[in-house]
Amino acid sequence: MHAITISEPGGPEALVWGEVPDPVAGEGEVLVEVVASAVNRADIMQRQGFYNPPPGASPYPGLECSGRITEIGPGVSGWSVGDEVCALLAGGGYAEKVAVPAGQLLPVPAGLDLKQAAALPEVVCTVWSNVFMVAHLRPTETLLVHGGSSGIGTMAIQLAKAVGAKVAVTAGSKEKLDYCAELGADILINYREQDFVAEIERATGGAGADVILDNMGAKYLDRNVQALAVNGRLAIIGMQGGIKAELNIAALLGKRAAISATSLRARPLGEKAAIVAAVREHVWPLIEGGRIRPVVDRELPMTEAGTAHQVLEDSGHIGKVLLVAP
Repeated sequence: MHAITISEPGGPEALVWGEVPDPVAGEGEVLVEVVASAVNRADIMQRQGFYNPPPGASPYPGLECSGRITEIGPGVSGWSVGDEVCALLAGGGYAEKVAVPAGQLLPVPAGLDLKQAAALPEVVCTVWSNVFMVAHLRPTETLLVHGGSSGIGTMAIQLAKAVGAKVAVTAGSKEKLDYCAELGADILINYREQDFVAEIERATGGAGADVILDNMGAKYLDRNVQALAVNGRLAIIGMQGGIKAELNIAALLGKRAAISATSLRARPLGEKAAIVAAVREHVWPLIEGGRIRPVVDRELPMTEAGTAHQVLEDSGHIGKVLLVAP
């Protein structure tokens, strides 16, 4: 088969479409013929040499895909050859085939085509596990989403609105904020021109955000704590703004607040399967009912993965960028 390989860490040009050995469906796995994958910030970090796959995972980038099952491995039940699926991966989505643990498979939601489904697994599992399973966002609470126009952000807006929460977002342009408003965002903050702490305080009458979904890490840590409500929860899922920062423990104690930091890729199979099962139970009906949809900015051939990475690095997108297999 062919896959996107990384001969050595570097820029987008380091991504090369080449011939590699076919994967094998092991115990508890199925083999999926990939129709599409989607680009995530973690893929860029892997290309740059900062985020290696966990032991035993495919060495190729790609944390989600959609396609058709072509082979069932030992110990797998409930799936058949020919089933159309999307999947959460630890790697290997930028390829013609990938082996997937059965617990990380999801059926393609009714009403979506196979390519659209590739935009779902990573963002839905990330948002549901962090905002709802860990931070326990409740109806009428306020969620602040940094990077509201990203793949994660566009999904977080829709899911939070679906449960009756109020949503604030940050983004870097009027175009992106306008799109967030179309998805249901209530409070729009241009981080290039406005201080999100002051804007959240003003919009909530001084109460603050009950839950913050943060992709920036160190750069926003202090201001995120300032923006939290009493009993607020800060969920950190990225480190685009650095990895080290000073934390004001007194401020955190004063608000009786909590900070969580999670990633999906290296979690044990059982934890991933539990998240996927929760997503299938709670989110798939919302998608099939038309209340939530994937936001796809553009589709590119998988052979042009470098171009897709450049789009993300330039922040020249809204929602997800898909890579379509030949």
